[in-house]
Amino acid sequence: MAGGWLSAAELAEAVAALEGLSERIRKVLSYASLLFAADTGDPRRGALYQSTREQATALREHLAFFELEWCALSDGRAAAYLGAPELATYRHYLEVERRLAPHRLSEPEELILEVKANTGVHAFERLFDEVISRTEFVVTTGRRRETLNEQEVLARLHAPDRAARKAAARGLSHGLGAQGRLLTYLFNVVVADQASTDRLRKFPAPMASRNLANEIDPAAVDALMEAVEAGYGLVRRYYRLKRRLLGVGTLYDYDRYAPIAARERAVSWSEAREIVLSAFGAFSPRMGEIAALFFENHWIDAALRPGKRGGAFSHSAVPSVHPYVLVNYTGTPRDVMTVAHELGHGVHQYLSRSQGTLQADPPLTMAETASVFGEMLVFHALQTAETDPERSLALVCGKIEDSCSTVFRQVVLTRFEQTLHDARRKEGELTAERIGELWMAANRAMFGDSVTLTGDYARWWSYIPHFIHSPFYCYAYAFGALLVFALYRRYLDEGRTFVPKYLDLLAAGGSDAPERLLAKLGVDIAERGFWNGGIEVLKDWVDEAERLAARRPAPRPRRSKL
Repeated sequence: MAGGWLSAAELAEAVAALEGLSERIRKVLSYASLLFAADTGDPRRGALYQSTREQATALREHLAFFELEWCALSDGRAAAYLGAPELATYRHYLEVERRLAPHRLSEPEELILEVKANTGVHAFERLFDEVISRTEFVVTTGRRRETLNEQEVLARLHAPDRAARKAAARGLSHGLGAQGRLLTYLFNVVVADQASTDRLRKFPAPMASRNLANEIDPAAVDALMEAVEAGYGLVRRYYRLKRRLLGVGTLYDYDRYAPIAARERAVSWSEAREIVLSAFGAFSPRMGEIAALFFENHWIDAALRPGKRGGAFSHSAVPSVHPYVLVNYTGTPRDVMTVAHELGHGVHQYLSRSQGTLQADPPLTMAETASVFGEMLVFHALQTAETDPERSLALVCGKIEDSCSTVFRQVVLTRFEQTLHDARRKEGELTAERIGELWMAANRAMFGDSVTLTGDYARWWSYIPHFIHSPFYCYAYAFGALLVFALYRRYLDEGRTFVPKYLDLLAAGGSDAPERLLAKLGVDIAERGFWNGGIEVLKDWVDEAERLAARRPAPRPRRSKL
């Protein structure tokens, strides 16, 4: 490009060709990664996953020149291209690439980093998944001894029986402890790798590259996190209420997700489908139709299986195909919310396919908007239909706890990551005990004296995949949740006129910067006051829980050996 200038039309043609090649590469990678997620214990799938990554790297070696030469252009010449109508379709992709220019290396250096990643940080990411997926968690309750996988033991933390929750917490801690040396080493390697990359690319702070990828000003992130931290009192207020509702003298970490109702009813898969599709369809028939495709066409993998990757995700795949959803469905009401969350992602990814491979995916901050909005639709539908005060209280408490996890806990996780990366850079390789200290300090800042954290809780940083796969991802959850709370309130005020604007936001994908997309809905993310509005929604829920709890007969306090 630098030797003989392309016309704007020729450059647009070149970008289109790059997009076509990128989609073909990504399609193969999607297939291999989804197969691997379905059974991380199958060595053939692991081999295919690794092979496709290596081949994709070899292909990208021949494409790296394009972005490097685009970044090497003078600002004046780049601005002329960006102003050309022929390049309007790809303008935002080109703008984003230009922002990376100060952090690009030479072509040979970029190729070396790309090639070595497959046997470097990517290999450690895969190893983490395999270790966590194959770890057995032994849970002993009385004379009953069970061996559970990660999803099963985490689900047990929601059991109504306190002894079962405590046993699950011990089983989780002991299982993680058995893998502690390896997991600690993995964390050290991944964190050290980022430090090396940041130094080479001249990023000033560990979170700088994530903020750039999220297309968000650090000042907006600071405003978000400070607003959330100022609301930690709400978390403590709620858990003090929960302690009274459960009738216990001390609320331990393993009590946080105890159901308020005496027994949680099981929700069948067919019932979960009806709940989610009904809520989505009531908001927008189009949204309901898209979500129904996932069930009708078997785009959801929901069954529990040995070796299956834990957690849940929606994989966007490529625009020429469709998204896929993975969940581990155990039949709890919380799982219904997880299905709504991932289908929110799925609808977003389906609608944004029209933007093409290079601009379909929004940054992580915007990616969490549709997922949390999906949860809100289901919650509001259930809340409106509920007439029993006891079940209404349980529903509101469940939403508060999910929101504490999605908003407050995600900022805790981000603060933990900041201290983790800072300590690794200053102190060298960290022990499991040192990482545990950082973890406990970040969590105590939120809980205060409302929840007593046991010594075993100091190990629970080691199973969270975001720290390995997507460092500093977590604040995007808080961003998405508070944004949705504000948008949902706007929907209740505006009614049906809000729906097409919201669907247009989803369909835009990553074709423009978040602040410009949200400005069309009257949102300014740089104002702390905007984020405080989201916190106010949470405050309203805590107020409602306290009102409902006041009408409930107080449980008799009981002494517990737990």
